[in-house]
Amino acid sequence: MEIRRDSGARPLNLGLAGFGTVGRGLARILDENRDNLKLRSERPIRIRSILVRDPARARACPFPPQAKICADMDDLIRDPDIEVVVELMGGLEEAGRLIRGALEAGKHVVTANKALLAEEGGELFRLAARRGLHLGYEASVCGAIPIVQTLREGLSANRILTLFGILNGTSNYILSAMTSTGMSFDLALRQAQELGFAEADPSMDTEGLDAAHKLTLLIRLAWGVDYPFSLLPVEGISRTAPEDIGFAREFGYNIKLLGYARLEAENSRGRPRLEAGVFPTLVPRNYLLASVGDSYNAVRVEGNAAGSVFLHGRGAGSLPSGSAVAADILQIARGARPNNLGYVLPELPQAEILPPQETSASYYMRLTVLDRPGVLRDVAAVLAGNDISIAQAIQRGQKDVVPLVIMTHATTPVNAARALAQVKATGVLFADPVCYRVMPPSA
Repeated sequence: MEIRRDSGARPLNLGLAGFGTVGRGLARILDENRDNLKLRSERPIRIRSILVRDPARARACPFPPQAKICADMDDLIRDPDIEVVVELMGGLEEAGRLIRGALEAGKHVVTANKALLAEEGGELFRLAARRGLHLGYEASVCGAIPIVQTLREGLSANRILTLFGILNGTSNYILSAMTSTGMSFDLALRQAQELGFAEADPSMDTEGLDAAHKLTLLIRLAWGVDYPFSLLPVEGISRTAPEDIGFAREFGYNIKLLGYARLEAENSRGRPRLEAGVFPTLVPRNYLLASVGDSYNAVRVEGNAAGSVFLHGRGAGSLPSGSAVAADILQIARGARPNNLGYVLPELPQAEILPPQETSASYYMRLTVLDRPGVLRDVAAVLAGNDISIAQAIQRGQKDVVPLVIMTHATTPVNAARALAQVKATGVLFADPVCYRVMPPSA
C-alpha cells in the first residue's frame, strides 16, 4: 500500500538533542520506515532541529537535509513548532535542564537517559504529570527490548512477584568472552572496548551502576514505588577471574551480572516490601538466562496471573535503541494519553526495603589459602559459627597457595560478610575473598 507523502496531515516535529550513535539511528529509522510509521499514526514524523555542541564539526554521517542545526538548547525549547524534544545527549546537568525546560514549555519529551531518570526522575515525572505530558523512556532500559511497555501495559493486570535479568550488554559481553575462551577480565574488557561495546572508562558498566540505574526504573514500573538508587546494593564484575568462571561451570553454573528484585510481602497498607540489588550471580546452566551471550540483554518477569515472561534482544546500539526511541515518539504521534509510570498516583511512595538480615541466598566463595592441613577445618568452623553450612567444597592445586572454593547452603548476606571478615582476620588468606550469590533452582 502506497502512502501519499503530501496527504496534508500535520507533521509531528521533533527537536533532537544529540546526534551520536542513537540519534543517527533514530534519523535513519524515521527516514527508512516513514511509510510504515505513517500507517501507524497518520502523521508524518520529522526532525525539525538538531542540537549539537559544535555545528561546524565534520561528521561521517550527514544531518537530515531538512533539519536546522543549533548549539543552544533554548532553540528547541522556544520553537513553537516543535512538539517533542528527544534528549539523547546523556549526562545529568545539561540533559536535566533541557528536559525540565521542554516540559515547562509544554513539550513532550522522549529520552534514553537512565542515569538522570534513576537519580532525579521523581521531579521530572511529577512535572510531566502536572502538565499532562509524555515523558517516554523505553530506550533507557535494555535497548530494543520493550520491557517498559511490557510492565506498563502488557503485564499491568498482574501482581509482579520477581523481576531479574541481564541489564548491561558490556558486562555480559565480557563474562561471555571469559566463559567461551577462558580469557582474563582485562583482556575481555580490552576486546569489548575495541569492538565499541565498552567506553574508555568502563566503570559504569563493569561496576554494575548502569544496570542499577535500569533496575531502579523497572522497580517503579513493576511495583509503583520509588526504590532510591542510592540505597540499591550494587556489586560489579571487575574482580571476576577465569578460575571463578571455571569453578562455576564445574558446579553447573554460568556467572552473569544480574539486576534482581523480588516482592517479599505487602504491608498492611498494601505497599510492597522488596528485596533488590545488582550482583554477579551463578545462574544454573540449563536456564535460558545462562545462555544469553555476547552483548545481548534479557529480562525475566514473573506475574501472579501471567506466570513467567522472558524477553531477549539487543540491549544497545544505534538501530536497536533508535527503535525504542521511535516507539515512544509513535505513541505521541497517535495522540495516546500519557501513562509514564503506569500508575495513577500523582507521586510514587518510597519502597519498603527488606533488611539484609531478612534476606537469604546460597553463596559461592573462593578463598586463596595456604595449602596445609587444617585450613578447610578452620574455615568450616568459622562458617559454622555464623550459621553457614557447606554444600560442596573444592581445594585443588599443587602450589603452596591454592583456591579453596565453597558452595554454601542458604544464609543471610550479613552472615556471609561477617564470616568472610572473620576468616580474613585469621591471616590465612593471601587475597581478598570472592563471594557471589547463587540463583536458586526455583527462581
